[in-house]
This record gives sequence, C-alpha cells and structure tokens, in this order.
Amino acid sequence: MKIHNIKYLLIAAFMLVISACDPIVDEQHLENSTDVAGVQLTSAQSPAGGNKITLSMNTPGVTGYWDYNLGKALTNEVTIVYPIPGKSTFTFVGTLGGEFFTKTIDVQVDRLDTPLEQDWYDLVSPNTAAGKTWVFDGVGGDGGFWWFMSPPDNPDSAMSAWWNAGGSGDSVPADVAGKMHFDLNAGANYTHYQTASAAAEKGSFVLDIANKKLYITNSKILGYEAGNAANEYNIITLTEDKLVLYVPRSLKDPGTGWTFVYKPQ
Repeated sequence: MKIHNIKYLLIAAFMLVISACDPIVDEQHLENSTDVAGVQLTSAQSPAGGNKITLSMNTPGVTGYWDYNLGKALTNEVTIVYPIPGKSTFTFVGTLGGEFFTKTIDVQVDRLDTPLEQDWYDLVSPNTAAGKTWVFDGVGGDGGFWWFMSPPDNPDSAMSAWWNAGGSGDSVPADVAGKMHFDLNAGANYTHYQTASAAAEKGSFVLDIANKKLYITNSKILGYEAGNAANEYNIITLTEDKLVLYVPRSLKDPGTGWTFVYKPQ
C-alpha cells in the first residue's frame, strides 16, 4: 500500500512540475482610442485663400501620415506650398489604436500667392494653368544623344551611352514625333500624344522634388518603350529648356538603364 501511495505522490509531483513550466500568456488586445468621427482634421492657409497650407490632425492617441497628393508627410502636421488652385482633397491615413482608417479634408486655394519651387516653373512654365509641352531633343539618325541605353542602377551614369538607339537611327521610339504636356489646371495634369496630331492620352503626374523623381499615372512617358512598369523616373536635369530622365532598369532591356532627353516645344 505504501508503495502505491509513493507512486501516486511522485506522479502528482511530476504533473505539478510540468504545469509550472507552461508559459503564462497575457493576451493584450489593441483597442481604439476614438472612432473615425472623433478624428479632428484642420487646415490653415497663410494668407487666407492662399496656397501655403498647414494640415493638422489634432486628436490625441491617433498617429499616421498625410497624403497631400503630390507627396506624403510622416507626421501629424505638415506645411506645404501647394501648386494647384481650386478645391483639393487631402487625406490622413492613420491608426485609431486597434484599426487603420483614412479621413479627408477639402481645402480651397484661390490664388498662388506663395512662390513655388523653381522646378515646378521649369516643368510646367510660370503659367502653371496653361502648362508646358516637351518633345524629344532630336530626331532619328541625327547622331544626338536623346534616347539611349545607359548603365543600370546608377543615375550618376545616366549620360554614359551604351547604345545610342535614337540618335543612331537603329531603333527610334514609336512616339518619336509625339509630345507630352504638363499643367496644373485644377490638378497635376499630364497628357501623352503618340504623334503631334494624335488623340490625347490623359493622366496625372507627381513631381517629387526632394527625391528627384517624376511619376506618371494612367498614361505613359514619351519614349515609353524604354520606360518601366512603375512609370517612375529619376530626374537628372530639370531646367527651363532641358529635361533629362533616367530609369535604372528599362523595359526595352531589363539588364540596362535608359536615358530620355527632352526640350520644350
């Protein structure tokens, strides 16, 4: 009888040791600090109606970022000089604590009374509503360097031609006689024309001055055969009379880069 008691005591002790080794899980669930209706977005313009805008998210416990259409600001408050007159919608993307949300605010810009960065005027002209048209800086077989293969993954080597496709006349782009137009008439508008008289293919663009990038949306760049699927281009040169873009990996040959050189029409 004593032997059986000792056996049961040993089994019980063993079970206690095993149970003591089980991890203690403290389950914590994220909870919302408010709801979307409780998120307060405000805007201020200096001066009133002008294009210098401060966007603010003022609700404690909420974090996120501003999408102001032409870029993003990873902060609850940002001041921008907006280049587009008219009513624009800005979006705050954030978390309430337990879930993500988006909320928008409309701002009316009546006049561009704060000067833009020079790159905007170079790309779209000082008459931002009328805009500016760009064409290739050359024609097929002219010997010039305006649409050519270049080293991959290195914007610093954008002007080093591996194969002068357009200038040599070996492989001119399909839209060599086309054009592209940028304007800021109630939006960042972009239009591609396959030829000078072809139908317009309308889209939009983002000029990211800080990162020297140009993005095309719902349309295509002039020289698109050598572009990239993301329609994202490095800006090598942007002046009043010259625009040079570069892709690190080209659709025409994924193992190379490609360089595009344009002039105003």
